[in-house]
Amino acid sequence: MSITSILCKIENKVAYITLNRPEVFNSFNREMALLLQKTLDQCAADDNVRAIVITGSGKAFCAGQDLKEVTTPELMPGFRKILEEHYNPIIERIRLIEKPIVAAVNGVAAGAGANIALACDIVVATENASFIQAFSKIGLVPDSAGTFFLPRLIGFQKASALMMLGDKVGAKEAFEIGMIYKFYSTAFFEEEVEKLAITLSQMPTHALALTKKLLNRSMINNLQEQLSLESDLQIDASSSNDYQEGVNAFMEKRAPEFKGN
Repeated sequence: MSITSILCKIENKVAYITLNRPEVFNSFNREMALLLQKTLDQCAADDNVRAIVITGSGKAFCAGQDLKEVTTPELMPGFRKILEEHYNPIIERIRLIEKPIVAAVNGVAAGAGANIALACDIVVATENASFIQAFSKIGLVPDSAGTFFLPRLIGFQKASALMMLGDKVGAKEAFEIGMIYKFYSTAFFEEEVEKLAITLSQMPTHALALTKKLLNRSMINNLQEQLSLESDLQIDASSSNDYQEGVNAFMEKRAPEFKGN
């Protein structure tokens, strides 16, 4: 398997994962999908990684599925295999990895590419980035958990319209409607992403992992179930070394040094 379709470097306890097929706007083929899963697994298991950033090389974040793969008979893996072995496992990993994951959207994010970004914990974009639910343009339905996350981010009516019409949403509009956290000028994008990622890596990442669990369960829990889970996980958090360090640092009027445990 080629190592070039996914790049990964670790700096300051942050893993920077780059989708690296710029000649096809970082669209996914089977090789890249499986390698992204493997890279996410490695980051999840690496104690030296306390935060993860996913971005794209070149002008795009990710244009979704490489249509060459699904229109070339000898390459076509079949849509069930694409969903069950490529995209669904990627989304599941993003939500289950107990580390904060930032999508740094550096250009167009279309189809599955858009929905992979929206599944991340924090989404930031360059000022010239765009998000497109491109599926209806070729007679398909949204996948990669787009129908799960997008309505919850921006509301049912807006999500329905974007998915049916396939409108392009620029970074400013995406920010205004609550689809993304922030957008930055292109000139300062990498700097701002690095600052955000390092900030996350220096936080009490055990508590962040528990917060991620709470947010995942909030999608399906009723009020009583969520209150009960909050209680359980708050007890977990309060028994951590990070909690004790946070309290000690506050009392001693110094910056805390969290270890993630």
